[in-house]
Formats: sequence, structure tokens, C-alpha cells
Amino acid sequence: MTTTLPSSESLTVEFKSDRTRLGDSALIEAVVCMANAKGGQIWLGVEDNGDATGLHKDHRQLAGLEGLPIDSLIALASLRETRRLSAEELAHHIHRDAHHAKRTLEALIEAGMVDAHGGTPRTRSYTLSAKVYRAANDRAAFTRQAGFYSIQQENMVMNYVRQHGEIRRGDVVELCRITDEQAKQILKKLKADRLLLQHGIRKGAYYTAGPGPEESLPYI
Repeated sequence: MTTTLPSSESLTVEFKSDRTRLGDSALIEAVVCMANAKGGQIWLGVEDNGDATGLHKDHRQLAGLEGLPIDSLIALASLRETRRLSAEELAHHIHRDAHHAKRTLEALIEAGMVDAHGGTPRTRSYTLSAKVYRAANDRAAFTRQAGFYSIQQENMVMNYVRQHGEIRRGDVVELCRITDEQAKQILKKLKADRLLLQHGIRKGAYYTAGPGPEESLPYI
């Protein structure tokens, strides 16, 4: 792999300034265009005239990216932008089939850059790992990602109930791409909050909309 900065841009070499932090969408677009052509190299932190001005502080501590294939770079940039993807959704981003997208994600998991969520391949989804957010000096984003998705899951369950009248644990697993135990905990919380009512037990249990949280009684 070439490690010497080329003297100028060409069909297979592109310079990207990072002085004001190149946006994730712009990086995805550049990588996809390069992948759809003959392939090549994208030099981040280099001006159009070939001057190496360096990486933005948000990108300086991300190590190992120079050894990753284009599909992996697209995957990381896509996850940074969308927070969570399935293998099928990533396949659309990298213009490959779902099997190839899954292999790309598994390689990133082994590298410690991506976390998998969900118990089965059919329901599995992926997020950037805490390691990546720490390297980017953005620990708060990892916490927000986890917190927002938990709230989103509950909203998805309630929307499903409003649309279909009832929901079962298997429906929650499929809907939220999570494990059976995680689905159980979501339903348990919504039931405790009186947002859902349980009917039946064990495998026969299903849930319908509840009366909602109890109103606080006035202090006397």
C-alpha cells in the first residue's frame, strides 16, 4: 500500500481537506464514488493543491483506518451518521448483497469498532462501539446513542400496538431487532408504566394498550 503522499490528484487519488472537519455524508459520498469507479485512495487532511494540513481533532485519534477496505470505511461512516444499521441496510449503502455486508460488519466487530445487538441474524442490528467514540473523543455521543434507542424502542412498540391492536414478545424481537430477553424487559417496563396490559401467560401472552400512567394525587 502506498504511504507516500502523491504529488497531485488523479482518477485514483483524491484529496479531502479536513481543517473544518469533513462531514460524514461528504466522506460517504467520496468513498462511494471512488468505489463505483476504479477504486483508489482518498487522502483525508490534504488540500486540493497537495498541501498536507492535517486531520481535524475529531479524526486524529481514529487509528487503523488506513488498513480498512472501502466497504468497511463506508460502514463506519454510515453508522456514525445513522447510529444503527442492519446488514440489509448496509448492503444498500455499499451496493453489495446482504451476505457481503454481514462479513464486513463481522470484520469490524472483530476489530472492536462495531457492536452487534440482537440474538439472531434476522433481528441483528449494529452500532459503533464505545471504543470508536472514545477514539473520536465523543463519549457523550455513545451514551446518547444508547439512551435514544431505548426510548425509540418503546415508542416503536406503542406505535405497533396502536396500529395493530396488540403485540407479542416475538413481534417486539422482530420490530426492534433485539433478543428475546431484551423484548421481555421492554414489555415489563411498559406494563409497569401502565402503557400496556398483559393478556394470557408465557408463550400465549399478548399485550394491548393500557390506561396510561396513574395521575398523581393532590397533596392534602
